[in-house]
Amino acid sequence: MNRFTLNAFLVIMLLGLTTSCFNDDRDDNLILASEINDFVWKGMNIVYLYKDEIPDLANDRFSSDQEYADYLNSFSTPEDLFESVIYQRQTVDRFSWIVDDYIALEQLLSGVSEKNGMEYNLYFTPGSTTNIFGVVRLVLPNSEASNQNLVRGQVFDKIDGIGLTIDNYISLLGQKSYTIGLATYNDNGTPEVDDDSIISGSESVILVEAPYTENPVFKTNIIDVDGESIGYLMYNGFTSNFDSQLNAAFGDFASNNIQHLVLDLRYNPGGSVNTASLLGSMITGQFNGQVFARLEYNSDLQANNFNYVFSPILDNGSAVNSLNLDKIYVLTTGSSASASEMIINSMSVYIDVVQIGTNTTGKSQASITVYDSPNLQREGVNPNHTYAMQPLVAITVNKNNQVVPSSGLIPTTELVENPNNYGVLGNEDEPLLAAAIADIIGSGRFSFSTVGQIKPFADSDKFIQHINEMYIDNETLKITTERIKLNY
Repeated sequence: MNRFTLNAFLVIMLLGLTTSCFNDDRDDNLILASEINDFVWKGMNIVYLYKDEIPDLANDRFSSDQEYADYLNSFSTPEDLFESVIYQRQTVDRFSWIVDDYIALEQLLSGVSEKNGMEYNLYFTPGSTTNIFGVVRLVLPNSEASNQNLVRGQVFDKIDGIGLTIDNYISLLGQKSYTIGLATYNDNGTPEVDDDSIISGSESVILVEAPYTENPVFKTNIIDVDGESIGYLMYNGFTSNFDSQLNAAFGDFASNNIQHLVLDLRYNPGGSVNTASLLGSMITGQFNGQVFARLEYNSDLQANNFNYVFSPILDNGSAVNSLNLDKIYVLTTGSSASASEMIINSMSVYIDVVQIGTNTTGKSQASITVYDSPNLQREGVNPNHTYAMQPLVAITVNKNNQVVPSSGLIPTTELVENPNNYGVLGNEDEPLLAAAIADIIGSGRFSFSTVGQIKPFADSDKFIQHINEMYIDNETLKITTERIKLNY
């Protein structure tokens, strides 16, 4: 009997990922193969979402150990093998990746990275298809940028004295240290963009990257307008080690009896699925135990599809501070991705969600960190190398099996951030927040002129590798792999 049948295969994979050889149980011959390549193929064969679309990942792909060993040895690097089994890299799977240092990966997923503290949007200079300028959209607290007194809305057009263009901006802004040349946006006193210009200034600011741990709970505010109490939260990443801080913000909202909530996810690239479900529980509270979102795995693992539910308890046992709202306002841009989109997609089944801003990224797949260990987790990891993978392993759908489209979620009200008027985040006259407030206190939707709208073509997220992640916590993977061992 071919030992690559599914049942036997999964047992072998889960119990033998750390071996550097491929052991043929029929004759006990050991055929040496690349240890790391062996891990890559076995791990992707077990968990990869698009496994069925990749012939080389089929369970019956190899008829002998020698054929398997020859296949592994045909790739000069683990990265080459990994890329060879990715499904439609440019269009479908844009997000799976492999690293040779899982410690750095763990730091990235926990919110630790090297940053100078300035986030920005990039635009073409009016009337040009080559010259570009940037606008500071966010300054992280206690960072190099905040120490240099940068503020949201400042314009820059030069790096190290060189004018930014479409040909040089990646190399100039990709440095760990650089000097920005501040400028002024001149709208020429008209609402149209065609006659606008960028005027270079003499002031410059030196920025240097340094290790930084970002608290995603960036800003909270409570605004009273016409007798309506409105809570505002800018949340910039679904980072599980800051769940308590997120819950504390909702505790403050609850103690102040807010009637409405504006959730600002305009720069939130995503993160933990579990944290997203907890945020949904904080917003509501009346749906505990019901399905928030479901993970759907590849065909071999369909029996292990996993439901995230609304919960009244944090992972540490603390009570969730719930607002019991039946309507929420969410602010979005093209930088809103994965878990940010999950909030909108999952919550819209239960309550009224008003989305204000621009289309989101369009990412509904979730990934997980896969280690070279018997159960794919960090515990018992192979000490001979530090490779790990972050492949897409599941599609996330809401209670009604609806997925976030790859084109992104379309806002209820489209409103582009104006580079000449970013406003102050959390202030009631900041344009996107003002649109939400207008809807709360008025009748009908917020109206505005589309004249002068100019959209960014890129932003600072471009320089942060693998930022648009929606990842599954290791406990979920543990449950799945335990089920596999029980079922097979």
